[in-house]
Amino acid sequence: MASNKIQFRSIHELKDPALNNKLAQKEFQEEIPVEDFLADAEENGSGTSRRDFLKLLGFSTAAVTLAACEAPVIKTIPYVVKPHDIIPGVPNYYASTYFDGFDFASVLVKTREGRPIKIDPNPAAGDLGKTNARAQASVLSLYDNDKVKQPKFEGKDETFDKVDGYIIKGLEEAKASGKKIVLLSHSFASPTFKKLFAEFKEKYPTAELVTYDAFPYAAALDAAQEVFGQRALPVYDLKGTELVVGFHADFLGDYNAGSLETSYAAARKPGASMLRHVQVESNMSITGANADERIRLKPSAVNKTLVEVYNAIVGGGTSDKTASELAKELLAKGSKAIVFADGSKGAQVLAHLINQKLGSVAFTGKANFLKDFDKAKFEEFLGWVNAGQVGVLIANNVDPIYSYHKGQDFKKSLTKVPYVIAVADKKNEMYKAAKAVIPVANWLESWGDIEPQTGVYSLMQPTIQKIYKSRQIEESLLVWKNGKNNAANNYYDYLKGSATSILGATSFNKALYNGINVSNNATTLSYAGGNGAQAVAELGNFKPSDLELVLYTKTSMGDGTQANNPWLQELPDPLTRMSWDNYLTISPKDAEKFEIDNDLNARMQLDGSIVNLTVNGVKIENVPVFVQPGQADGSVGLALGYGKKDSGATADTGVNAYPLFDGSNLVVSNVKIEKTGEDHEFAGIQLQNTLMGRYEIAKEVPLAEFLNVAFDDEHKGWNKPLEYHTISGALPARKIDLWDAFDDTDGPHFNLSIDLNSCTGCGACIIACQAENNVPVVGKEEIRMSRDMYWLRIDRYYSSRQKVEVYEGLKEGMAVPELYGTAFGDGGALNHPADNPDVIFQPVMCQHCNHAPCETVCPVAATSHGKQGQNHMAYNRCIGTRYCANNCPYKVRRFNWFTYNLNDKFDFNMNNDLGRMVLNPDVVVRTRGVMEKCSMCIQETQATILAAKRENRKVTDNEFKNSCACAAACSTGAMTFGDMNDKESEVRELYSSNRRYYLLEEIGTKPNVFYHTKVRNRVEK
Repeated sequence: MASNKIQFRSIHELKDPALNNKLAQKEFQEEIPVEDFLADAEENGSGTSRRDFLKLLGFSTAAVTLAACEAPVIKTIPYVVKPHDIIPGVPNYYASTYFDGFDFASVLVKTREGRPIKIDPNPAAGDLGKTNARAQASVLSLYDNDKVKQPKFEGKDETFDKVDGYIIKGLEEAKASGKKIVLLSHSFASPTFKKLFAEFKEKYPTAELVTYDAFPYAAALDAAQEVFGQRALPVYDLKGTELVVGFHADFLGDYNAGSLETSYAAARKPGASMLRHVQVESNMSITGANADERIRLKPSAVNKTLVEVYNAIVGGGTSDKTASELAKELLAKGSKAIVFADGSKGAQVLAHLINQKLGSVAFTGKANFLKDFDKAKFEEFLGWVNAGQVGVLIANNVDPIYSYHKGQDFKKSLTKVPYVIAVADKKNEMYKAAKAVIPVANWLESWGDIEPQTGVYSLMQPTIQKIYKSRQIEESLLVWKNGKNNAANNYYDYLKGSATSILGATSFNKALYNGINVSNNATTLSYAGGNGAQAVAELGNFKPSDLELVLYTKTSMGDGTQANNPWLQELPDPLTRMSWDNYLTISPKDAEKFEIDNDLNARMQLDGSIVNLTVNGVKIENVPVFVQPGQADGSVGLALGYGKKDSGATADTGVNAYPLFDGSNLVVSNVKIEKTGEDHEFAGIQLQNTLMGRYEIAKEVPLAEFLNVAFDDEHKGWNKPLEYHTISGALPARKIDLWDAFDDTDGPHFNLSIDLNSCTGCGACIIACQAENNVPVVGKEEIRMSRDMYWLRIDRYYSSRQKVEVYEGLKEGMAVPELYGTAFGDGGALNHPADNPDVIFQPVMCQHCNHAPCETVCPVAATSHGKQGQNHMAYNRCIGTRYCANNCPYKVRRFNWFTYNLNDKFDFNMNNDLGRMVLNPDVVVRTRGVMEKCSMCIQETQATILAAKRENRKVTDNEFKNSCACAAACSTGAMTFGDMNDKESEVRELYSSNRRYYLLEEIGTKPNVFYHTKVRNRVEK
């Protein structure tokens, strides 16, 4: 077997050995929500069975069956004059650049009949083309119905002409009086924007460009300024690295303005030189969850350990055992090791100096220019405002009133500025403080350029006409510089002229077609300084307290720029598996100490305590608390980016933690919590789906065992092929069949490979699937009712750090959860599995079984098997018996409870005409009463096959690999989709791996999805 460590999905399974059985009993006990359909809710408020439901409506089963075959008819209007570049039914792809002030990616934008509907990575951009969940979801933000739709003046709708006249008047007054004109913008690494502002400053000499970011990376930039002499973040590449040690550095998340997950996954390929990852942290981060060895310490202890590692490596020596062991490992690996740190400037400086000493090859010398916040300059700007020296303030889609820790003071000081102009997308605090408002254009409506890092130039082009009367900041600067109605105000022409001088020999059209241009620019970062003693002193000034706070950004929400995006709000957090919330994470031991409760109610829904949080005198009220396994005792964590007021119906979710963040230090001491006595209702999905026979669903093996023990060894094999004992002797499970097999070698036969060693749990695949397949948002209440509609989920499994002889218990007839109590007693031991568990992320979708249990029980043959390996759903045949869901051992089929589109109860993107523009016309929008599930993106595979037929050629492996939305979006290569009948395909090569296994292979479903055992690079104790 791969591992004999027990696995558990939540801390509640450790408390209640019978929980799994309770969940299984509840799973299909869902009552039809008749009260939502009938007019008199009170009369029908009692529990109602499906049979009663049919009686009440006066339908026979036959009538329901007939009704299920009908669909509403919506008449369409054809083109009168068809655009030349659009063929109805055929998508167009445009290379562009996703940049919203926080995230960057070079992407391909899929459009249908002029509507952007999907974001894909740009293969020409390499690592810079990889997309995260926020990039995938950004297409929905284009169709945000809560946007400011036209210019405003004094709160009323107005024309651009009137607003521009008012602004130009203010600019001239400020110029004449010598008052400052401040453009307050998020970091904007656009050379053309900076060139344009320089020209704007020539006309208005008192103009100043001041950068403000909600999440400013100030500590990282200050450290880079000190160590490298440049205010730019270093770029790393882990492909040649064999050891990485992180100190609070979430480098698989939003660390240093760019995730390292692509090169991290490449270095984690199992083998003799596989990257070993040690993480020292307080919060259970997505990076810590992927580590081989995770050392959990409270923030002050993390700082102390980092200082001791620095002393040991740079020469001072250390008596700290943990630090000594880490230093020894780092020195042994030398240049093939790297250290990352976060939380404060001092931590970052020490990490840079350690890497300099090691001569780490992961340091590329390239510079990341995406962030350029300067805290000193911003504070100088605040001084100008308070002194009444600013005549005009133009805020370019930033809201310091919400995200600056002294936002209310800033709001009061704005009364001293005669002209406040907001370039905004929502009616937020800056919108309300401004006299004139210009709606900002979405990146999908804009022209632009970005220089993300050394030698890289990326272009942005509009993929749709402006939906409303909006304008990007560059267009506004041209108008204010040149005057209204000037022929030179065309920003496309201005950009093209500027880009041509930057591109050199490369033509503008070619660069625009590729989306990105890479040159051999020699400008690099090099170690030029760094005061280690000062950094040590800074970390020493961090005063330990009984409770310390770590602030962080979630993979879904980031800094909150897209807080009104319902796809992102509903996306479950990789670790907690909670959606529609941020919360204070606390360790199980501290939860007991502070009498914090996380309990499951009778419906298996999670309820938790609410506290008031006070940090250095700043109080945030009504913060829900989540008990997080792996959280360091004496520490709590809270995500930024939530609680945005007046920024849309969805954005006002959770609590605003920015008042606790000074822009530099992510770790804070002097924390107090006080229970309010109220309870919070969480919306989580981890405990909703019970897999039969859950033992070893997610397999893992130590690296030494992987390298030195044959996978099929009779006694010690870590991935022994499953065999059945028959009258003919032992036979491989895949060879035993109750049905006659048919020939599936003619044409493609699709398989999906999922490598647990590469999956980081980021969730980009979930959003990509949602965008491609029109998966509806159901909202917090429905998620809580176990009615999520995701076709793909990422299960998060915790596993104990110590081995347990489980098979003996199984032989005695004990269920796996029952063994928890046996192995760990009452949970009071120091080595309780919830203290510091290992984590495995496992994507699960329809397994497209060749012997699908769902197909055999459907009374109307709504689900059937295709020759290409996919399990199909005919929605117009389905009558919603849910027999298939009951018979599915993987729990991947979803019952559509409601008509989510055009339903006022679900006021998300499908409830309005603008939001529905994101829908993919190649995939039907399902109505209530049917089952739905993953289709392996059959619309894309068939389009790929048909395109090859038209061109009379064979489909290439790369075409099929990009046909499945989840696999195309995966930046680590954890998912590989392809044709098993193509002997040259990558998926066929992966099939031959000795790490390959099937989910619940023993029940004989013969899936077309297979997994690869996770390998941990550590010595098991």
